[in-house]
Amino acid sequence: RLVLISSPHAGEGKTFCATNLAIALAAERDVEVLLIDADVMRPSITQVFGIEEAQGFMDAIADPDVAAEELAIQTDIDGLFIIPAGSRRARDTEYLASARTGEVLERLTRGATNRYIIFDTPPALAASPAAELAAYVGQALLIVRADETSRAEIDDAQKLLSACPDLKLLLNAAQFSPSGRRFGNYR
Repeated sequence: RLVLISSPHAGEGKTFCATNLAIALAAERDVEVLLIDADVMRPSITQVFGIEEAQGFMDAIADPDVAAEELAIQTDIDGLFIIPAGSRRARDTEYLASARTGEVLERLTRGATNRYIIFDTPPALAASPAAELAAYVGQALLIVRADETSRAEIDDAQKLLSACPDLKLLLNAAQFSPSGRRFGNYR
């Protein structure tokens, strides 16, 4: 029920994929989706949904007085809620590595058997939040861009996310070939 979306680098389509996955899941009957912007350096989920930036995920991790469940903003899509990234701090990685992260996630999932939580994280090779959150999720999607992401970059990102027990790759921006055999080249 907890899914991490990341990519080796920026511009590979992770926010696009996280947003579309969240919308698709929310369309299911009796399902609730909480899309968390876990990229405090470059938050974008609120912009995608036309929501003003507000107190968010990192604020709840850093401050025990902030209740994460109260930060969820309902969108105009039934069953889809957003938690903004929150305020950037000098010790964000330390906060994510602390026991407080587990406590916050437990509060967000408590009693909600029909709730999916999707994390849109920063690129795995650029920042550490994706690696820290990988230990808490059941699935991770690593978005890689056809003809741009090298095999070495994919391998490095996979190693960083290895705390997640189920890591999948999603090939993005692949060009269809009428011959049916070309889906991009890896350097």
